[in-house]
Amino acid sequence: MDPVWRAHQRNIGAIIEDDRIVSYGDATTELASTRSANAGLGAVLCDLSHFGLIHFSGEDAESFLQGQLSCDVRKTAPSAALYGSYCNPKGRMLASFLIWRDRNGADGGYLMQLPLALLTSVQKRLSMYVLRAKVKLADSSGMLVPMAVAGDDAGSLIQEIMGAIPLAHLDVIHCEKGSVIRLAKNRFELVITPEYAPAVWDGLSKDALPVGGPCWDWLEIKAGIPMITPATQEQFIPQMTNLEAIGGVSFQKGCYPGQEVVSRTQYLGKIKRRMYLANVRLPSSETRVEAGDELFSVDMGDQSSGMVVNAAPSPNGGFDLLAVMQIGSVETGQIRWKSPEGPLLEIMPLPYPVDQQ
Repeated sequence: MDPVWRAHQRNIGAIIEDDRIVSYGDATTELASTRSANAGLGAVLCDLSHFGLIHFSGEDAESFLQGQLSCDVRKTAPSAALYGSYCNPKGRMLASFLIWRDRNGADGGYLMQLPLALLTSVQKRLSMYVLRAKVKLADSSGMLVPMAVAGDDAGSLIQEIMGAIPLAHLDVIHCEKGSVIRLAKNRFELVITPEYAPAVWDGLSKDALPVGGPCWDWLEIKAGIPMITPATQEQFIPQMTNLEAIGGVSFQKGCYPGQEVVSRTQYLGKIKRRMYLANVRLPSSETRVEAGDELFSVDMGDQSSGMVVNAAPSPNGGFDLLAVMQIGSVETGQIRWKSPEGPLLEIMPLPYPVDQQ
C-alpha cells in the first residue's frame, strides 16, 4: 500500500491489517450496508489495495501473455477487461486474475490484478518464460490505487467524479485520474493514480459508505467470481471454478501451460467437480470458514468431497462461500464443513448458468 494512501486511510478511521483494510470501525454496519447496496439501496466504497498489479510492457507483451494464460488476451482490445487463470502444466490454477490494457491503449501494455499474496511468486514464475521475448514485467502495485464502488448509485457517483463510466460489462475507460472498469450492472472498480486517489475517494465517500475488504469479498462471492489464494493454489483446473462461465477460458486459442488438460476435460472428459455458492452457520462466533477448508458428504464418508475457494461473513448470518464440490455429492443435499459431522451447507443459486455436463 502506498505510504501516502495508507496515511490518508488511517486518518479517516481505517483499521489496517497486513496491508488490508478490515473495517472502518463498525464491521457489522458496513456489512449490512453492503447487503443494502447489493440490493439497490445506497452505495458502498472499498479500498482494494490488498490486490497487486503486474504490468506487462514491450512489443511482445500480447503474444507472451497469449502463450501463458487461459483467456484470449486479444479480446482486451481496445478497452475491455477479462477474467483468466495462470496454470501449471497439469492444468491446475496457480492464480486467477482480472487483466486489461493499461491507459496507453494499443500502444501500451497490460495490467494483471491478483491477490497481493500471490504477486511475487506469479511474477517470478512468468519471468522465467520471457526468454528472448521483448516483454518486461514490473510490480505496479504502489503506482496505482485500486478502489471499488457498489450499488445502484455507483454509476452516477463515478460519472460525477471521473467524467464518464463504461457502459458494458467488463468495459474499461481511461481518463486523466485513472481507469474505470465496469464489473457488473452496479459494481465498478477504479484504478487511480496516487496523486488523485485521496480526492477521488473523498468525493465518492460523500455519498458512498466506506467499507472494509471483507465486504468486497462478500460481493465477489455473491457474484460467483473465484479468487485463488495461497491456500488453494494448484487445487483446481479452471472449469472446476466455473472460470469458463465468466469468460476466463478460451478453447479456440493456441497453447499455454495446462492447455491440453483443460481442453481434454472440456471436450473428452466429464467434469466431476464444480464450484457452488453456499452458506454455512457455525456453532461458535470464534470460528471462521477459510479458503482451503475441506468439505465432506454422506456419499463419500471420511474422504473429502470438496474444498472452500473463498469465504466471507454473511450479512444474513454465518458465512457465504464459494466451494468446489463433487457434483454427485451436492445432489445428496448433505455437504458438511470440515468433517462428516460438521455444520451443514445450504446451497444457493449462482448468478450465471453453469454446464454440469
